[in-house]
Amino acid sequence: MDADDQLAAPSRSRRRQHLLVVALWIAVIGGYQLWSIRSGVGPGETARRLVDAIQGSAWGPIALIGAYVLRPLLLFPATVLTVAAGYLFGVGLGLAVVVVAANASAMFAYAIGRWFADERLVDDGGGRLRGYAHRMRARGLETTLILRLLLLPFDLVSYLAGFLRIRPLSFLTGTALGSLPSIVAFVLFGASIERFDGGVPSINLRTLGASIALLVVSLALVRVIRRREGPGDAVH
Repeated sequence: MDADDQLAAPSRSRRRQHLLVVALWIAVIGGYQLWSIRSGVGPGETARRLVDAIQGSAWGPIALIGAYVLRPLLLFPATVLTVAAGYLFGVGLGLAVVVVAANASAMFAYAIGRWFADERLVDDGGGRLRGYAHRMRARGLETTLILRLLLLPFDLVSYLAGFLRIRPLSFLTGTALGSLPSIVAFVLFGASIERFDGGVPSINLRTLGASIALLVVSLALVRVIRRREGPGDAVH
């Protein structure tokens, strides 16, 4: 075996590991989705069952954080658990729980994306992909901040940031700042639900109004940030 073959062997082995993990991951997600469809237990019903299980329990916040951190493996919507936290714990504790859980969940997904990172896939993708990857790395904090404010799929952004090897501190800071307005908004939405017994929930309209206002502010912040950037620096 010559020197090139010796260098290529670990790379081939790593790619085989990645393919095996991806296959298993797809099987798990597919199995969960199939079970969800056949049983009629969607994200909303799953969250309701979780709420019933931990409501009034001293370990409820820990259970919700654990579910929140692990949910990227099943691509379970973060928003559903954020609303559940507001309903369960109110604004103060609910916000504290979700801030911890959301950032831990983001770093978990980021670590998975980073494990799958392969520079050659970026290099083989053409000049446009290389340029986009370089821009994201060079301006990791700003890019992550804008993507979070835009309310793009939470886990997709985390996986992409890890795959493109954005600096961890830049990613975490951008996530913490950029996701805060939406976190507060959805926690407020959950806290606005005063009673829910399976039918039409009883809503506190003032709290709901504050939730909607924060979402509008979040989207307005994106416009302000993008106007301050030059045309060539904007994130597309």
